Amino acid sequence: MRFVIQRVLRSDLKIDGQEHAHTENGLVVLAGINNDDNEETAVRMIRKLTALRIFEDENGKTNLDIHSAGGNILFVSQFTLYADCRKGNRPSFFRSGDPEHANRLYEYMLDLLRKDFPDVQHGEFGADMKISLVNDGPFTIILDSDELF
Repeated sequence: MRFVIQRVLRSDLKIDGQEHAHTENGLVVLAGINNDDNEETAVRMIRKLTALRIFEDENGKTNLDIHSAGGNILFVSQFTLYADCRKGNRPSFFRSGDPEHANRLYEYMLDLLRKDFPDVQHGEFGADMKISLVNDGPFTIILDSDELF
């Protein structure tokens, strides 16, 4: 599983030209899922995500997690995080999770997030989404379960 995490001042997600999600002072998380991922991987990644101390405290130090900072999350499934670009110029997505498997884990992670963030914002699995954001910092982190656990 891979997460691209961006600390943002605000973000908006549109589907078919209509606003679907909006956050202020939080995180945009793009989540890539492969067939080796399972519920245990999901739990560990969500725990790591919500515990990351990437928000500034009163002294300007990155000491606060998203809870302490009072932020929210925009969580979006993105199969392209498993693009394989080693051969040719057209990415291959054979390492991306089967859509049924990936959607099940995506929904599972949303349920986990809703326990601590009842207003978690999210995309729509498989939809053509347009995301705009103002990256704060910029501050972007990549979490890969193969490197963490």
